[in-house]
Amino acid sequence: MAKEKNGKSKAAAKGAPKGATQGSLTPTASSQDVDIGISTGDRRKIAEGLSRFLSDSFTLYLKTHNFHWNVTGPMFNSLHVMFETQYTEQWNALDETAERIRALGFNAPGSYAEFIRLSSIPEEPGLTEAPDWREMVRQLTVGNEAVARTARKVLKMADEAGDDPTVDLMTQRLQTHEKYAWMLRSLLE
Repeated sequence: MAKEKNGKSKAAAKGAPKGATQGSLTPTASSQDVDIGISTGDRRKIAEGLSRFLSDSFTLYLKTHNFHWNVTGPMFNSLHVMFETQYTEQWNALDETAERIRALGFNAPGSYAEFIRLSSIPEEPGLTEAPDWREMVRQLTVGNEAVARTARKVLKMADEAGDDPTVDLMTQRLQTHEKYAWMLRSLLE
């Protein structure tokens, strides 16, 4: 890989997304050997975007599961069931995102520390102070909208690079999270 005068690779110097640090994404041992018709720099940018998407998705999954456990009040039964449906679907989708990062030749984030660092969604305590059901619904609405915004950014990067599998994955996730946001938002009207 070509190096600039400062020692950084050209891809790292010009291709890293805002907020990413050099070395923030670990290539697999065979990353340089990946030849799927997408440049290494584009694959890295997409994988970094997918890592942020995975982190947002995991944080939203955890928050949804937390609220499923801790919801109370007159909406308990319907929200308990709704949250379970949503977190189950979200859990199953996490694997597809991580596997796409791997298919692009990079390691997927997989620790709480990495998810916290990469996510745009704040964690919510469960044990010490669960919010009321309205605040739970509001936070999950905002969280689904945040995941949709992140997906839209990754979709645009992937589309520009000709990465149709990632475009397809992000389109599916956009449809799901925009629908969840709408359903949740409707409860507050």
